[in-house]
Amino acid sequence: MAGIAIAIDGPSGSGKSSVAREVAQHLALAYLDTGAMYRAATVWALRSGVSLGDTGRVAHLVRTMPLRICLDPAAPGWWLAGDDIAQVIRDPAVSAAVSQLATNLDARPLLIEAQRGIVATERVGGWSRGRGVVAEGRDITTVVAPDAEVRILVVASEAARLARRAVQLHGRTDPHAVAATRASVVDRDAADSTVAEFMTAADGVTVLDNTDLTLDQTVRAVLDLVEERAR
Repeated sequence: MAGIAIAIDGPSGSGKSSVAREVAQHLALAYLDTGAMYRAATVWALRSGVSLGDTGRVAHLVRTMPLRICLDPAAPGWWLAGDDIAQVIRDPAVSAAVSQLATNLDARPLLIEAQRGIVATERVGGWSRGRGVVAEGRDITTVVAPDAEVRILVVASEAARLARRAVQLHGRTDPHAVAATRASVVDRDAADSTVAEFMTAADGVTVLDNTDLTLDQTVRAVLDLVEERAR
């Protein structure tokens, strides 16, 4: 039998990345952060000196990008041409530019194809040895893995999402930190929503509102859904 695929989508700051990684560790599955793939492609374009507005040249870069990924949820890794970029992809400059690449309709299908390939590989072999994969990010529940056994849309109030990202980026939730975080949450979601639907659940996708839940509680809710589907 093929391994399980768990697809987790949601807006920025909903906690989907942390939840997906914890679930993958708990179940010994591969962990695929598709948002990091877009960030890696953004780094490659910036380092290559290509304008992100040049959609054709950016797509060519994505097609030939020398990217290597480690899907171990305990120690996920990202390398470009042998260079460790795990920290680089979280740089504010990359965060500010990634939506321009993510909305590139020439480059986006290439990354989606690669993501589908990873999910398919992990269901029969790969890092997980066929146990399966937890994949999270835009398009996961509807485009990348619409046939996943478990598909979840994690949502939270805007205030909760801004506060979480403010803590992540600035270590505090005062008004200045929250205001400085808005662009990386609300503005990015607005840009990404032009090419992906991640605020409304498609048919068969379970909505999990974790506004008032801790990370552990959210992870437990996802694991409960997995167990329910496995019965």
